[in-house]
Amino acid sequence: MLYSSLLKPFLFKMDPEKAHHLVIDGMAACGKVPGLGGLMHAMYGVSPAPELGTELLGIRFPHPVGLAAGLDKNGVAADGFSSIGFGFAEVGTVTPKGQPGNVQPRLFRLPPDEALINRMGFNNEGADAMAASLSRRKISRIPIAVNIGKNKDTPNELAHEDYRACIKKLYEYGDFFVVNISSPNTQGLRDLQHGDELKKLLGAVMEEMGAQATKRGGAAKQVLVKIAPDMSDEQLEHTVATIMESRVSGIIATNTTLSRDGLTHKHAGETGGLSGKPLTRRSTDVIAAVYRQTGGKLPIIGSGGIFTAQDAYDKIRAGASLVEIYTALIYKGPGLLRELTSGLVECLRKDGYRNIAEAVGADHR
Repeated sequence: MLYSSLLKPFLFKMDPEKAHHLVIDGMAACGKVPGLGGLMHAMYGVSPAPELGTELLGIRFPHPVGLAAGLDKNGVAADGFSSIGFGFAEVGTVTPKGQPGNVQPRLFRLPPDEALINRMGFNNEGADAMAASLSRRKISRIPIAVNIGKNKDTPNELAHEDYRACIKKLYEYGDFFVVNISSPNTQGLRDLQHGDELKKLLGAVMEEMGAQATKRGGAAKQVLVKIAPDMSDEQLEHTVATIMESRVSGIIATNTTLSRDGLTHKHAGETGGLSGKPLTRRSTDVIAAVYRQTGGKLPIIGSGGIFTAQDAYDKIRAGASLVEIYTALIYKGPGLLRELTSGLVECLRKDGYRNIAEAVGADHR
């Protein structure tokens, strides 16, 4: 109620990017102001539900609803997002060197469509800055994933070196890692999803993860690849096959879309990646296609257009073991986490499942 009646009207009167920074600064304060993290957890934290706890990638997740990458680009607010009810969170996308991203304005709200368009362009302070931020974490309630990318001025033939550099600097700070090759806002990046370039990139990533694990004397941390929703069926099939061959741990489906089907707002013509409700169906379809192709053997995190518990449950039944939100958080506020998790419990009980793992891929059985 506080968000919808007071905070949202205030934030939605501001420029979207300024509002974004205000929120991130506020969430970052949770790790700096004594007692604030506990207060936020009391206000918004999600009560444990045995049905929703799950283990994936060798990691225990309190429930399956996480934060997608893009909101906390520099890892400064990990304590805050750990305190408001998420089951896990992605930070980033981070690049080896800091970069300003694309020119402003570059973030647009489309309220009638419950959507966002962004063309941020991997604006971030760089891997060293993120390492410093994550090293100062005080709250460790949930797993944190580090989403990595390449700098804008790095040619695709050298992209693998950027991903290696991010892993070297951030390995000890992430519980798992996400390779972002699907943002539409860095020119040529999506070309890395296909053919020999993807094979070379993932080979380098897995080699570096192994090297870092050997250096520390433990098992390598898990890596997922984030894919686009705009591939043809044939392109998707080839991409998934390459990912499977690479020994990568899983797939995040999906990133933002270039489609503008059905939009009504005046910002519909803005370039960039579209997120929110218009992506709901397509991302679920991609999850189902990946699950079918992999026989359910490759873990999937579902992302794109989750606004209700049924949206999340549809993605789980399609094959996702975990799900992520972003745009819905902007439109509905942190109370959404309790709504989603309590709704998922009801969905499981209605279908007679004892836990979330039993529902994964149910539509294929």
